[in-house]
Parts: sequence; C-alpha cells; structure tokens
Amino acid sequence: MTSIPLRAIAYTLIKELMLTFLLLLGVSFIIFAILYAAPGDQFNILLEGQLPTEAARAGIRDAMGVAQSWYGQYFSWLLGVLSGNFGTSVRTGLPVAGELINVSLNTLYLTLGSMVVTLLFAIPVALYSCVRGHVVAVGWSLTMLGYIISALPVFWLGYIAIYISIHVFGIFPLVSMGNPSQSNAWLSTLVPILVLGLGSGTLSEVIRSLREELSRVMAEDYVRTARAKGASVWRHAFKEGMLIPVTEIIAAKIPFILGGAVIVEQIFNWPGMGRMAWQAAQDRDFSVIMGITLVAATFVRLGSLLQRIICTAVNPHQANE
Repeated sequence: MTSIPLRAIAYTLIKELMLTFLLLLGVSFIIFAILYAAPGDQFNILLEGQLPTEAARAGIRDAMGVAQSWYGQYFSWLLGVLSGNFGTSVRTGLPVAGELINVSLNTLYLTLGSMVVTLLFAIPVALYSCVRGHVVAVGWSLTMLGYIISALPVFWLGYIAIYISIHVFGIFPLVSMGNPSQSNAWLSTLVPILVLGLGSGTLSEVIRSLREELSRVMAEDYVRTARAKGASVWRHAFKEGMLIPVTEIIAAKIPFILGGAVIVEQIFNWPGMGRMAWQAAQDRDFSVIMGITLVAATFVRLGSLLQRIICTAVNPHQANE
C-alpha cells in the first residue's frame, strides 16, 4: 500500500520540477525583455553622466563583456545562471549570488514566520466557529476581528505596530537582522512577522476556507459513520477538512505574501529581497532584479509543489490528473 503513494509522489515531483523549469525560463525571458525595453540605462546611472557619448558607453559595455544585442545579453546571462553565476551587481560590484543567499534567507524567515502566525490565529478561530457556529459571540467576534485585521493596509498596520511597540512595550522594531548585539533584537523581529502574518490578507481567507471545508467534511457520511461507531471524528476529517484546504490557500497566497513582504521590509528596514529589489530598481541593476525575480518565482513554485505533493499523498489518484 505504501508503494503506491510513493510512486505517485515521485511522478508528481518529476512533473512539477519539469514544469517549474519551463516556467522559470519563461519568467526570466519576459522580465529580461521588459527590463531591456524599459527607459533608462544601468550604465548611465552607474557612471552618472561621466561618459556622455554613445561611443564611450559602448566601449564600457564591450570592456565589461556585455553583448550589444538584447538576445545576446539574455543568452549570456542564462548560460551564466545555469552554471551558478547570476552576474555582478553594477552598484556594489559583488557577485549577485552571494547577496541573494543572504537576503533570500531573511525573506524566507519573514514569510514562513508570517505563515505560522496566520495559522496560529486562523485555525483555532475556524475550528471554534465550525464546532460552535456563528451564533456564539466569541466565535463571531474572533472571525470579525480576523476579517477586519486582514482588511487593513499593510503599511498602515506596520506604522501602528511601530508606534505601539515603541510607546507601549519599549521595543524599537527597526533593527537590522545583521546586528544581533542588541538584547531585544530577536524580539524586534517578531513585530514585522506579526504585521505580515495578520495584515497580508491571508488571515481572512484561511478562516473562511477552513471553516467552509470543515463544515462540509463534518457533514459527510463517512464522518457521521465514524461518529456513530465512536471513532475519532477529527482523525477522519483532518486530511480533507484541514490539511488540504490549508495547503491550497497558503500556496495560492504566497505571491500576495511576498508582495506584502516588500512593504514590510521597507517599513521595518528588514534586509530582505524586497528592499534589495527596491534599490536595484532605482539603480537599474538588471542582474540583481533578474536574480530576485528567479528566487521569488522559485518560492512560489515550491509552495505549489508542496501543495501538490500533500494532495497526492492524501489522494494518489490525483497524480494522473
């Protein structure tokens, strides 16, 4: 029995990885074409008008090994990426790959922490509302609180969190993760995680989807049969009523969470991909922008991949769909 799910999971994994490669290839091509067609030149910004003539700028491009045609530049960049070289930042002069590792880990820490915060609030509220119903004041109040918090703009919620942290708790949340010497540095990092977890719009979606799925599953015949036999109802309803809907909504919300992370990183001075992308866009640092785009797209695909694997493990027949 165990060989069938493992075979189905392996088939799903291979199929999703192949699709991921094609999607990343398409995303990189589209973003590169947009950057090339956009107004502004990264060399002009880098040199700040020191080389006013086109001939001088062309000489700099040739000296740096940059092909003149856009497709030549793209294929040169693509071959470098396939060999592990994401290029060099025109602003810092450092390899992009090394910078991406640091900022992507920081963003991953922020996004995963926000997902945990979302689930810690949404799952108990959805369970309570499903069991007790909306007529109970506590369940209705918690559900409305989650909906109101999710409706608040992330930047507004971030500034309110900063004000409360400083004036009520005496915590200064604008702290760099690279400065662990502060005694409350770890506590300060919790503030942006809470803001992103509660204000990214995912909270209300998880509560609604999980409550509806649990209500539907609890009304199924096999759950009623388990209840009549005295078996554990939650053990029968866990996979279809909680595990699958939670993974589906989280995987679907990863792009929105990453978008909210850009704002949160700017507000709280979080050294992640969002702040790096903002600075790279101002500097026309194409290598950095392309690297961040690939990493962000990979995060989205990994969330979808995890969701597909979980669904396949629960229902192996989905691997053939």
